[in-house]
Amino acid sequence: MSAQVGPKPECPKARSAEVRPLTVEVLPCVEQETGPHPTAAVIWLHGLGADGNDFVPIVGEMRLPAALPIRFVFPHAPVRPVTLNNGFRMRAWYDLSAGDITNRADVAGVRDSQAHVEALIARRRSRGIDARRIVIAGFSQGGVIALHTGVRHAERLAGIIALSTYVVLPEHARRRRRVRPIATMPIFMAHGTFDPMVRPEWGEAGRQRLTAAGYQRRMAHATRCRIRSSGRRSRR
Repeated sequence: MSAQVGPKPECPKARSAEVRPLTVEVLPCVEQETGPHPTAAVIWLHGLGADGNDFVPIVGEMRLPAALPIRFVFPHAPVRPVTLNNGFRMRAWYDLSAGDITNRADVAGVRDSQAHVEALIARRRSRGIDARRIVIAGFSQGGVIALHTGVRHAERLAGIIALSTYVVLPEHARRRRRVRPIATMPIFMAHGTFDPMVRPEWGEAGRQRLTAAGYQRRMAHATRCRIRSSGRRSRR
């Protein structure tokens, strides 16, 4: 993570018990509101190689009424070298060093991104939005961070949306579930049947692991769906 310099105010600190208690910078974001004075927020995390602009059009596509004032937050992941892509520098929530899910994610990078998302949650809280009215959504790599952060957050969130993604460190999610009762938090997972980059069985394995960890009462999982993708979104 980059060190904070200059006269900027101190950034919010991460809230999750599994994140080192360091002050982290708040990532630059694209924000859109569906109405004045938002009372809820959606933090939407893009996939590998894209940026926060990737999912901005979805706000208009949902045609939400102004009577439902929501602030959509689309952060830009940090730029870092990605081993799987020959060290090419791109926006990524963590490094990838192998094509096999069992060794796919850079755990330190996942936890750093978790801290960044926790800071975004804290920023929404400081603006008057309760944790129970904050949804974390993510696609592919962003979905990994959405799941990883959402099930470890110190308070129950409104829910998690995880698209074409998988679960890392499931054994830690099980341990956290025993500590605090948030199994009622809704989790929606969806995966394209013909996804060539993140295989559907990875998503199904993640659903099973979360169910085993206790997140089962309100979990939905769809595999037979089509998720529209652009060229950038196909790079996971």
